[in-house]
Amino acid sequence: MIYLFIGQDKHSKDLQLGALKDSFLPKETRAFNLETLYARDLTLVLLQEKLLCLPIQSPFRMVVIKDAQNLKEDIKRFIIKYGQDHASKTLLVLDMERCGAKDAFVGELSRTAKVFRFKEEQNIDTFTLARNLGIKNAGASLKTLNVLLRKGEKPEKILGGLRYVWNKDISDPIVFRNRLQLLLTCDLEIKTGRLKPACAMEKLIVKICTNNA
Repeated sequence: MIYLFIGQDKHSKDLQLGALKDSFLPKETRAFNLETLYARDLTLVLLQEKLLCLPIQSPFRMVVIKDAQNLKEDIKRFIIKYGQDHASKTLLVLDMERCGAKDAFVGELSRTAKVFRFKEEQNIDTFTLARNLGIKNAGASLKTLNVLLRKGEKPEKILGGLRYVWNKDISDPIVFRNRLQLLLTCDLEIKTGRLKPACAMEKLIVKICTNNA
């Protein structure tokens, strides 16, 4: 009753999800039997409520969880047990961008779930962002930031990572000082609520890529 999508190829994922919908959900009542949830805001109680709902004029319901790499531990434990219940009328689709080679949750779930692997992008982290900023590539830097935030990286962790990288290279004191000042400004804008974290960090990237920083 569980389908696991792993990878970043959104187009191929959408095609596969569409095939599952066509196989299990009648078009006439699909809107009533399909729910999409997001892992970051999901609680165990909410998930249990959705899975207990009965199908409406359909043999099955379907619950899709996006960004499943961000699932909380109690939800992961529940899903493992849910996968062993063959009597359920609700199909659960977990959509995650990537998983580690030794991910215990995925390894355990693979015993009962149908796993689909899609194309995965190269590993993107704060060091990737620092490299893109170093060559003042604003487009690549903004894209990298978006990926990091979607993966669930905290803004303060990203800022801390940038500071760590830049502290290891102070060959140009003026550039180093300007970068630190921009980091402090960004951090202040986030903590005071002056700007939303994503907006503050996008502003930081643009300033670094267009100024002597």
